[in-house]
Amino acid sequence: MDKDLSFAIKRICFDEDYRPADNTRITTNFANLARGAQRQENLRNTFRMINNRFNALAHWDNPKGDRYAVELDIISVEMGFAGEDHAQALPLIEVLKTSIVDHKTGERIEGIVGNNFSSYVRDYDFSVVLLEHTRGQPEFSVPEHFGELHGKLFKRFVQSQAYQAHFSKPPVICLSVASSKTYHRTENLHPVLGVEYLQDEYSLTDAYFDKMGLKVRYFMPPDSAAPLAFYFSGDLLSDYTNLELISTISTMETFQKIYRPEIYNANSAAGKTYQPSLKHQDYSLTRIVYDREERSRLAIEQGRFAEEHFIKPYQALLDQWSASYTH
Repeated sequence: MDKDLSFAIKRICFDEDYRPADNTRITTNFANLARGAQRQENLRNTFRMINNRFNALAHWDNPKGDRYAVELDIISVEMGFAGEDHAQALPLIEVLKTSIVDHKTGERIEGIVGNNFSSYVRDYDFSVVLLEHTRGQPEFSVPEHFGELHGKLFKRFVQSQAYQAHFSKPPVICLSVASSKTYHRTENLHPVLGVEYLQDEYSLTDAYFDKMGLKVRYFMPPDSAAPLAFYFSGDLLSDYTNLELISTISTMETFQKIYRPEIYNANSAAGKTYQPSLKHQDYSLTRIVYDREERSRLAIEQGRFAEEHFIKPYQALLDQWSASYTH
């Protein structure tokens, strides 16, 4: 399969001077923050929140709470077919890579790749395929083979030489828990990830990420309002250091406080039995401007873009490749 698909990885620093590239998905969390008149203030406040949260969790040998800073790179992945012109490479996914700066030692420590997850094909699956399948149906159902192509493309990328050359560990994706499910607190307590929650069945997102080869566990870090969903392929608790895990928690919890304040910036923490709700009223707002309705609308537009520029033109090649992919 090495000759069938090729991947190119591009990296750009995400800081207060970041401006989204023309081909960046504009519904992506970090791109959304970097738009409008308040873009630089948005970004500056976001990084302040990330760094404060990191130092609060990495409190050992950190008496002033200012020892560490998080740096973020946007990782853009393009995909091509063997024998095709590389100028025709297709945007596949975007993730974030964390790095940790230790001001005490001067060391720059590798963090985790993944964190945020953006995908044109996922937009297509959820905003085009699923939407059309469920329109007018009396009961919710999922189309046959839903998410299988996307899952195979993601797994192939993680197996690729391009991924191995850039990253030393498998990705970890960190997302919000599902408002359609109920979560139950356990007695399992990790010093950084916090208390573990379980749920009775997969959410649609959980099932989708399972096809990407990623398992899920739910943890509510210390002083958090709600559990986060961590998607990973190995052993979340032993494959990554505490500082690596903190870099993901501080980054993604900050995003969730901005985008889902009803859940992650709630004024009371999740109890023993917890069902998230975006209708919850007892929460605080951050000082960061964000248009959630616009993001939902643009997701549909970008799903259509993926259909027009990726799915339809390459349908035969994609079907042939998917049928032969066995790993």
